[in-house]
Amino acid sequence: MLLYRIVGGNRLNGNIKVEGAKNAVLPILAATILNGGESIIENVPALNDVETMLEILKKLGCRVSHQDNTVTVDSSSITSNEIPTVLVKRMRSSIILLGSLLGRTGKVISNYPGGCAIGVRPIDLHLKGLRLLGAHVEMHGQIVCQGKELTGTEIQLDYPSVGATENIMLAAVLAKGTTLIRNAAKEPEIADLQGFLNAMGAKVYGAGNHIIRIEGVEKLHNCRYTVMPDRIAAATYMAAAAVSGGEINLENVVVEHLHPVLDKFRESGCVLQTNCSRLRVTAPGRLKAIDLIRTLPYPGFPTDAQPQMMAAMCTAHGTSIFVENIFENRYRHIDELIKLGADIKVDGRIAVVRGVPRLSGAQVSAKDLRGGAALVLAGLMAEGVTEVEGIEHIDRGYENLGQKLKNLGADITMA
Repeated sequence: MLLYRIVGGNRLNGNIKVEGAKNAVLPILAATILNGGESIIENVPALNDVETMLEILKKLGCRVSHQDNTVTVDSSSITSNEIPTVLVKRMRSSIILLGSLLGRTGKVISNYPGGCAIGVRPIDLHLKGLRLLGAHVEMHGQIVCQGKELTGTEIQLDYPSVGATENIMLAAVLAKGTTLIRNAAKEPEIADLQGFLNAMGAKVYGAGNHIIRIEGVEKLHNCRYTVMPDRIAAATYMAAAAVSGGEINLENVVVEHLHPVLDKFRESGCVLQTNCSRLRVTAPGRLKAIDLIRTLPYPGFPTDAQPQMMAAMCTAHGTSIFVENIFENRYRHIDELIKLGADIKVDGRIAVVRGVPRLSGAQVSAKDLRGGAALVLAGLMAEGVTEVEGIEHIDRGYENLGQKLKNLGADITMA
């Protein structure tokens, strides 16, 4: 098993270019199935989840090439509408293929998706949306969706689910008539998917608002598209500057996407300088505790940045309170932080973090993607040596995290 070995205490300084967004590129890659032609996707991050999605596309019959940060997908010769079970189990985002395969072929067969065990993530809203578009859905050990003639309709989501919003968008693009998604997710990644679909000739409007309108078209065409920067990776690199008392310049960011996070870093005592695509973070010698961090759907504070911010608060001056409203099992990193000397108490969805003067190195294990990143951050500020096992979880969502931190001055090696 690979691990990161971190000798804490180094102050991080320098420049870092933020990679393309994991949560945007995966649905965009799934959407390449729809045009039956060539899609060139730029700013694709080198992630394990991306490699899994590309492997799925190949198994479905797509021709795929990947050079540097550019991926070309030719979906003209789809030969299967069954997603391989072994690949489905690797990645939660494989569920997004339901909408695109159904829209392209009229049928899709899939097992239930895998991914990080951070809580119950039901797919009932995904399936409800597909049913309302006219698909027949059966679940007998597998998910089988069939619908040769999908028809636009109005769909009210009980919760603004990102995945359900994306699946409905993908299925509705080639459906007859107009589809309205009400209470749609408003995350920036939804707007990026809309941008890609429209680059292929789709007619999708309203992403970023509560209502998304999709006017079905008969066919799509080839396109080239650049994936947005990863706002969660940017938040993680900001936290790296914060925990080390350092100064980091982030390039390739969309500052507008980061405001819920920027507010909390300012509250912690960091000085931020921004323009549209660059961000400088200058951290104090010791962070101040943040009174309350409450995770919410966008534009609230993102659940994907909660573990990293919690790591930063472990040595802050004062007490911070976290309320996790998205995933009920998103505190799996807390026991590992406690091994490093953190003072954290949990009551249901509430975590109380009392800042301690210092953390001490220990052997810890990443249980999920963002929790693993939090442990790396904690290791950067801990005295002595910290070993973080389970870094395959981290590699699912960060492009060369260890090397990027090392370039900034961290003492981190892979063993």
